[in-house]
Amino acid sequence: MSTRMRALLFCVALLSCSNAFAQATSPQQRPAEANTVTVAKFLVGGALGLGLHESGHLVFDEAFGADPGMRRVSFGGIPFFAITHSEVSPVREFTISSAGFWVQHVTDEMLLSSSRDLRHRHAPLLKGWLAFNVLTSVGYAGAAFARTGPLERDTRGIAASAGVAEPWIGAAILAPAALDAMRYFHPESRVLKWASRATKIGGALLVVKAAR
Repeated sequence: MSTRMRALLFCVALLSCSNAFAQATSPQQRPAEANTVTVAKFLVGGALGLGLHESGHLVFDEAFGADPGMRRVSFGGIPFFAITHSEVSPVREFTISSAGFWVQHVTDEMLLSSSRDLRHRHAPLLKGWLAFNVLTSVGYAGAAFARTGPLERDTRGIAASAGVAEPWIGAAILAPAALDAMRYFHPESRVLKWASRATKIGGALLVVKAAR
């Protein structure tokens, strides 16, 4: 796939994200929807989260000229795919491997801060999006603690580039996910909000260690 095509797909993903968010947060009342439609919207929200996570990797792959590609992998017998790239400096590796989580962190803040009553609203797309972000981080954290999974897993790339044991990266990924899940149930808590933001910033600041 050409660089222009990847950039186009990323722009389409962002436009879809913005449009979906604007529609889903509309204050207008909607008629009751069938369960199948609700489930479908929830799954679309998860797919949106996946697309944006992977787009985050691709943006920095292209920015650093890392020659991104795709390889089929499996995790626990479940077939999946991994975005690969050529060898880069530790700082660039840290950035590329972290980009998907950074996208999740930014969108979680958007979802939880702009929709403080999300739990009590009929917003299956947004809830699916948030669920993907949280569960993906939990899954990556579990793989990091066990040091298992494809070699291309994000937590391994982050750990290797920063010179930190992978389980610690798992903890750094799990903490904001757990806090964001708690914020969903307790949106009024300023302690949870700022603790979540602090863990996200702290994880990103490991890039300084990668730069040494």
